[in-house]
Amino acid sequence: MIEGRATAKFVRGSPQKARLVLDLIRGKDVDKAMSTLRFARRAVAKDIEKVLRSAVANAQQKEGGEGDDGDLYVRECYADQGPTLKRIRAAPMGRAFRIIKRTSHLTVFVGQRPEKIAVVTRVGETDDEAVEPKQAVQPGERKKVTAKKAAPRGAAGAKKITKKKTARKATKKSDD
Repeated sequence: MIEGRATAKFVRGSPQKARLVLDLIRGKDVDKAMSTLRFARRAVAKDIEKVLRSAVANAQQKEGGEGDDGDLYVRECYADQGPTLKRIRAAPMGRAFRIIKRTSHLTVFVGQRPEKIAVVTRVGETDDEAVEPKQAVQPGERKKVTAKKAAPRGAAGAKKITKKKTARKATKKSDD
């Protein structure tokens, strides 16, 4: 199984913004991920594209041959926080405002999709066909689940409910 990993450290840009782009490519094929990154409107997308290309190259190099990168997909990708650069901006009346310049570490893992293996139980029958389908539940067999109303605490609350119920019953009897 072909696997590759690449990391870019100390990339200027917040990891929160990088995670937005990484969420777009997670689980996609490498070709689709590359096209998604090419047309993403975030500045960090170029850095992520470099890391993805490097991960694919590492996967091909690791196996010792030219593999087809068409069957590779982005298995895992994440952005960790790097060191924060703290700078000062001049403010009025001799004061200073702090500027925080965030950095991030971008990591991308690529790999081959696992092949699905069909288990044959009988000759000409796969594992999926051997299992009998669940029988349909008849409407009368279903249990009706209802939520119970919580009774108010204290004796005063209980008296109010009983008064309302008796008042309703009295009006119904008088209407009949």
